[in-house]
Amino acid sequence: MTQIATNLQIDSARLWGTIHETAKFGGTPKGGVKRLTLGPEDKQVRDWFRAACEAAGCEVHVDALGSMFALRKGRDMSKPPIGLGSHLDTQPTGGKFDGVLGTLAALEVVRTLNDAGIETELPICIANWTNEEGSRFAPAMMASAAYVGDFTTDDILSRKDSAGVTVGEALDSIGYRGDVAVGTQKFTGFVELHIEQGPILEAEGKTIGVVDSGQGVLWYDGQITGFESHAGSTPMTLRRDALATLSEIVLAVERIASGFGPKAVGTIGEAVIASPSRNVIPGEIAFTVDMRSADAEIMDHLDKALTAAVAEIAAHRKVEVKLEKVWHKPPTHFDKALVDAVENAAQALGYSHRRITSGAGHDSCNLNTIMPAAMVFVPCKDGISHNELEDATQADCTAGANVLMHTVLALAGVATK
Repeated sequence: MTQIATNLQIDSARLWGTIHETAKFGGTPKGGVKRLTLGPEDKQVRDWFRAACEAAGCEVHVDALGSMFALRKGRDMSKPPIGLGSHLDTQPTGGKFDGVLGTLAALEVVRTLNDAGIETELPICIANWTNEEGSRFAPAMMASAAYVGDFTTDDILSRKDSAGVTVGEALDSIGYRGDVAVGTQKFTGFVELHIEQGPILEAEGKTIGVVDSGQGVLWYDGQITGFESHAGSTPMTLRRDALATLSEIVLAVERIASGFGPKAVGTIGEAVIASPSRNVIPGEIAFTVDMRSADAEIMDHLDKALTAAVAEIAAHRKVEVKLEKVWHKPPTHFDKALVDAVENAAQALGYSHRRITSGAGHDSCNLNTIMPAAMVFVPCKDGISHNELEDATQADCTAGANVLMHTVLALAGVATK
């Protein structure tokens, strides 16, 4: 890195201010954020973000799935930009930092370069990807998945939320169905800053996580069909109880994932009893399964073990269980040159750091399948995320933004006069 780049620091107070300013869009009484994809609060933060990027001199365009791209010109416009950014949607019980930090830190990088009068060789493009969380529409990270060709645009536009609203309808309702085809905006490479969403960096006293890999993800939708009957008059031996069946499946998921030690996790995060009543044995339940590992072979074992366990449980419970695999994301191994660039930036700035695997999925994991990509992690308090208590320090957010900026400068280059 050049001396000017090494000495350059982002405006910590300005970044911290934007994080808290945008937290008012969907802010909750407990201090978190509920900003579901393509809802009214998402429109508010998108409008704010568009205005802020345009004020920073960027050209903003929106693709057919609502992903936003803010382009800062470089000296050589014949080459695709270096991408940076993340997402602005949250979980129903979300915090101020998940995704938001990466998107606003990208804006702060552009603002800082503007303040310093620095022109880069390659252009820079900030991205706000639609529906990274997957809390309203499935799958998670759907816009970046469509960008890399895992899904068609029409497929994603037809996906429905729990109320039957399609992605296309939701985009139109907030005015963010863009006229640019998905995949039009190209990148030379992409770097994403994010909170760790786990406890490792905080526990080890490290400021920066240099992310070199990400876990693969298996998502399933399940449906149990037993038989509703009277809770008082149906003998235990004659019941076809959907909820008792689900309890066995929950324990099976836990047992299967635990069998691979720290290299796999499994979760049933949603379960809905159809027409529940206190004195009726549940006859129908919809549920979801989330299983993850950074090892592709282990993921294959997880899939086979879960399928076999569900079939066995359904047989002895005398119920029908349908299990549909709705998403399979292989493990990610980020681009070595970009990972090294992140590590070099952290080292040059004097921040303590370590290599780390991402337990969560991110848009960069999708992007890495067709372009060089990398990630920067900073600690979050107690490893908590997807919770209103999610928290991070100003100092750590600043450090992450500085590493992001210096990584981008190393990749985009400082234009010489």
